[in-house]
Amino acid sequence: MTRRKSHRFLQNAESTNVIESGKPLYKTILGRWRTDFFGNDNPIVLELACGKGEYTVGLAQAFPDVNFIGVDIKGDRIARGSKIAQNLGLSNVAFLRTDINFLGEFFAKGEINEIWITFPDPQPRPKQEKHRLTHSRFLAMYQSLLVPGGTLHLKTDNPELFAYSLEQVQAAQGRDLQYTTDLYNSPLNEIHLGIKTKYEQIFFDKGFTINYLQCKMGVI
Repeated sequence: MTRRKSHRFLQNAESTNVIESGKPLYKTILGRWRTDFFGNDNPIVLELACGKGEYTVGLAQAFPDVNFIGVDIKGDRIARGSKIAQNLGLSNVAFLRTDINFLGEFFAKGEINEIWITFPDPQPRPKQEKHRLTHSRFLAMYQSLLVPGGTLHLKTDNPELFAYSLEQVQAAQGRDLQYTTDLYNSPLNEIHLGIKTKYEQIFFDKGFTINYLQCKMGVI
């Protein structure tokens, strides 16, 4: 492990806005995010595979009356978003370090209002299909954890993943589906507030178009 990564892991251990293995809340936070962490009844929004948490932090700045949680397994990435949120004095931000497969161990049914999936690994090979974050098994989990009528968002530069995701969402009976294969030339761009992840900025600068969809996934 490099010295820089070691420093970031130590930072996570000391940061009050990071929940990870070894901290008391890691085992007790299930269904208690509003009472035990945020101390309010505001809506909860997740950013899955959040990386450095650009969306988590950007949305938290724009919507101070909403609670945002970035989820990622990479501690060195989470540390960067955690530090930025602390420097900005954002009390409506948390980071959860865990595998997305285990979301059900940290969130109760109907505890989440929205989920953002921003530029996930496309897992392009057929044998990787079950690892795609829009695979049917993940969509079923999201449906369980979202409030009735809760919203799922996906952004990706990968056309194959996007086409696959559209099929999966429709098969899962996602409602009020809206989508575009060119976000920045679409009316749907208005809801993104100009927030870009690191990879999104790279893709955008290279001239790639950005694919986006949103739909209602929470079971009614």
